[in-house]
Amino acid sequence: MKQLVALIGVYLFCAMAQAGPQINVGVVYDYLDGDKSTYMKRVYNGGTSTAFVKVHVLEILYNEDGTYEEVPVQTPVGAVARDGLMASPARLIIPANGVQGTRLLFMGNRDKERYFRVRFVPVVPEAEDEFAVSAQEREGYKKERLAAGLKVLAGFGTVFFVRPKDSRFETVIDDSASRYLLRNNGNTVVVIDEFKDCDAKKDNDCQPTTKHHVMAGRTFSFDKQAGREYRFTLIEGAQEKAVEIKG
Repeated sequence: MKQLVALIGVYLFCAMAQAGPQINVGVVYDYLDGDKSTYMKRVYNGGTSTAFVKVHVLEILYNEDGTYEEVPVQTPVGAVARDGLMASPARLIIPANGVQGTRLLFMGNRDKERYFRVRFVPVVPEAEDEFAVSAQEREGYKKERLAAGLKVLAGFGTVFFVRPKDSRFETVIDDSASRYLLRNNGNTVVVIDEFKDCDAKKDNDCQPTTKHHVMAGRTFSFDKQAGREYRFTLIEGAQEKAVEIKG
């Protein structure tokens, strides 16, 4: 009997946890090619009620030592438009089991690659949020969330790479007996995708798979170990190449 009660409790907890909006933004990394100025980002709601989502954009500024800071996108003095990335619309109303898109539009200088953090934050709508809903609908939504016991709604942050207008890929490889080194001599990011470090004789004996972004002027490297095998996909814009290296 106690086990039955416990199982019922777990079921109710899971049902409550799954109630309400559940958003999904798809991939975490997005890339705007040099010949494009807009990008459509779709947000899915697999939950049981409407999701009200705010879209926030910050620019990521990297320092020489690899550290970074995130700052609001600014409108330069005397300019009529922002210099950076903007989301339109910046507020999404996504029905249960539905999808809505926001267009990420870049305006400004593209002499060098730029980086942005795009956050998708579900909220309980307030009057100042400017969602296109009535006061009665807002209050009904608040009561529904309170009844479901939902106080915190999970959001997502993504990274958006804006490539230079004249993107150039120049990847230099130094593959010695004991070390592998890749240097990005181009002017835009190169991706090391699905990097796997495995036992050469046991395919299922691998370190956790990782993904690496090698920015312009930087390197990616690792020391080879005997009996290990290293596999990954090298992505340079639209070009992909499978790489396999023996230790």
